[in-house]
Amino acid sequence: LTSYRTAKFHLVDLAGSERAKRTGAVGNRFKESVAINAGLLALGNVISALGDPAKRGSHVPYRESKLTRLLQDSLGGNSRTLMVACASSADTDFEETLNTLKYAHRARNIKNKPVVNHDPRVAQLAALQDENEALRRELRRVAEGFP
Repeated sequence: LTSYRTAKFHLVDLAGSERAKRTGAVGNRFKESVAINAGLLALGNVISALGDPAKRGSHVPYRESKLTRLLQDSLGGNSRTLMVACASSADTDFEETLNTLKYAHRARNIKNKPVVNHDPRVAQLAALQDENEALRRELRRVAEGFP
């Protein structure tokens, strides 16, 4: 039987921690920055739960935000995950860069062991479809009078 594999690809840009004082956000922008911070906090909690050896086996709060729910497979599931952390060399960004590096270091401690999942039903269905197509070709050949 033919083997079929599928994959997911998530590309997520995590906007930096939004500091209301620094950005001067008001109104809808402020509400958006609060939502971003809530999502980043939930993601940090998931990363801590998965990456900290002391917390291994404890509850992982994937359901705290849409972001962590979306990234559940990537964070603690059956996948290969790459995180790119952007840092700034500017003195004014020192605190945010340090927090980013701490965040990335915690994420680095997460160890996934991905394996290829094979679904025998999908392979069997594909084999039956291939056989069906071969029989249709043969029927057309016979109907046209070719042996």
